[in-house]
Amino acid sequence: MILQAAALSVLLCLVHSFTIQGPFEKSEEYSGNTIEDDEFSVSTLLEKANVNVGKNLDEPLVMFGDIAVPTGLQNADPCTARGCLWPKATDGNVYVPFRIANAFSQRERSTIIAGLQSFAESTCIRFTPFNRQRDFVDIMSLSGCFSFVGRRGRGQTVSLSRRGCVFRQIIQHELLHALGFNHEQTRSDRDQNVRILLENVMRGTESNFRRIQTRNLGTPYDYNSVMHYGRFAFSRNRRPTIIPIPDENVSIGRATEMSPIDILRVNRLYRCNSTASRPDLKPVQRNHFL
Repeated sequence: MILQAAALSVLLCLVHSFTIQGPFEKSEEYSGNTIEDDEFSVSTLLEKANVNVGKNLDEPLVMFGDIAVPTGLQNADPCTARGCLWPKATDGNVYVPFRIANAFSQRERSTIIAGLQSFAESTCIRFTPFNRQRDFVDIMSLSGCFSFVGRRGRGQTVSLSRRGCVFRQIIQHELLHALGFNHEQTRSDRDQNVRILLENVMRGTESNFRRIQTRNLGTPYDYNSVMHYGRFAFSRNRRPTIIPIPDENVSIGRATEMSPIDILRVNRLYRCNSTASRPDLKPVQRNHFL
């Protein structure tokens, strides 16, 4: 009996030791650089959801992963210098009308509205329900996740497919496109911050990694941006397509929501603090804005 008790005691100690040490051993070996770690990155979610994008002729032309472009236009360079920002009201806020299609369930609609509302928590952007305004964001469930860059005029499509797009980070990502922002890895200074390995990129998707003359607004390159693709974005061989430099082990593309620098850029682009703090201005009346 004593022998059995002693054996049981030793066994319990061994189990307890294994249970406690296991996670620490895993964390020491864990690098965060495997393709499995990017399963829920923005770029992986977009890549999976956008498999059928471009197959429906009645949908916008989509290029560069998830950017809708007018038919005949061969690129989607930043348009903010051409006046595609959403207008600012006299109270310093920017009211962006939106309409959500009936195709979404109540739960999906709530998730989308929470994503819209998140902008009001830290910026002067206020998404307000459509009320016959000329220009508005028309949120629909089409063949994938995509958006135009900046204000296009009239009802402009933001597609959040019910099959893979109704996530907070994807909602914010597409709405940031609609506000005028491009992908982080396309920044004009990206070559000083990441290496693009085109030899690992799926043929036909190289345009996702083009470099363009972006307006960086005096902000640093942001590995944590919700607009940054993951390490294995559009990989054809399970090898990295984007590697941060000089430290290759820095995590990229893992954002689950807008980063502080994403928020700073919105506030700088729309000059959110230029009039909102003036005591002589009262908030513009809007019905049920978010």
